[in-house]
Amino acid sequence: MIQNLPIAFLMNKTPMELFHAGGYIMWPILILSLVGVTVVTERIIFTLREMKARNPEVVERMLEKVESGDVDGAIALGRDTNDFIARIMVYTLTHRESSLQNAFIRSSSAELNRFGQGMPTLDTCITAAPYLGLIGTITGMMTTFGSMEGDIAQAASKITGGVAEALIATACGIAIAVIGLLPFNYLNARWENARHEVEDAGNALEIMIKKSNSVNAGQ
Repeated sequence: MIQNLPIAFLMNKTPMELFHAGGYIMWPILILSLVGVTVVTERIIFTLREMKARNPEVVERMLEKVESGDVDGAIALGRDTNDFIARIMVYTLTHRESSLQNAFIRSSSAELNRFGQGMPTLDTCITAAPYLGLIGTITGMMTTFGSMEGDIAQAASKITGGVAEALIATACGIAIAVIGLLPFNYLNARWENARHEVEDAGNALEIMIKKSNSVNAGQ
C-alpha cells in the first residue's frame, strides 16, 4: 500500500527508500518539514479558537455603554467574554485616566503579537526548504560527475544514484515550500483581518468616548 504513494510509485521506491536515496540533505529537510507542520498545526488551532471566541455583539454593547457614559458597565461586560477585541477595550478603558491612546496601543500590540507568533518560523521554513533542495541538487550532481571517471558502465549505478539524489532533494524542498505557503497565506490573512478589527474598534471607541464627553459637558 505504501508503494502506491505518488512520488514513490513513479520511482518504484518506498518513501523510506526515497528518503535514503535523497542523501544526507534529507535530514535537515525532514526537520524543517516537522517544524513547519508543528507551527501550522498550533497556529490553526489558535486561529480556530480565537474565531470561536469572537463575540461582536458584546463589543457593540460595550460601545453603547461607553456612549451612554457607563464605562464601568462596559468593563464588566468585557470581562465576561474571551473576545480579544473586548480584552483590548477592557484594558484601554481601565487605564483611560492615565492615557487612553497609549493603553489601547499597548493592549492591541499584545493581542496582535499573539496572532503573529510562529509566522517568522513558518516563513523561514518556506524560504529555506527550496535552498536545502538546491544543496541536495548540487551534492547529487557532484556525486554523478565524480562517478564518471573510468568505466562509465560499471559506475552506472552511482551515476543514477547521484541524479536521483538531486531530483529527490529538489522535489522535496519545493514541495515543502509550496505546501507551507498555503497555510502561511491563510494565517497571514487572519492576522491582517484581526489588525483591521482592532483598528476599527479603536476608532469606534474613540468616537464613543468623545461623544460621551460632549454630552456630559453639555449637561
